[in-house]
Amino acid sequence: MSKSWLNIIFYIGLGILFTHELDAMLNHEWRVLPITNWLSDENGKLVFLFLHIPIFSTIVALVASKNEKVMNGTRIGISIFLILHALLHILYMNAEGYEFNALSSNILIFGGAAFGALYLIVDFIKKI
Repeated sequence: MSKSWLNIIFYIGLGILFTHELDAMLNHEWRVLPITNWLSDENGKLVFLFLHIPIFSTIVALVASKNEKVMNGTRIGISIFLILHALLHILYMNAEGYEFNALSSNILIFGGAAFGALYLIVDFIKKI
């Protein structure tokens, strides 16, 4: 598989992650996260929203790095995160306040994990 296919797989996974975070706002994810669930609803929402600015800025900067090692390491890290993120959603599915019950939410959560896993598999095969 060519490097351009690997790029496409990665960017679809990343796009799914960013889109999931839009969905997370609709599903009040701050009510479930241990770092924000103790805050009032309005404060939790604001903290959740504004914490994504440095998080997304850092992700974009690392993915766009001209340093091949940094860029590749970031892609692997994000791909692993997509898988772990889905596992966390499985753990929190029965938590009070968990609202990610729609098919679209689950497609984003588990689709991201699938693309993360696919990226890792294809990257590994490409290296052997």
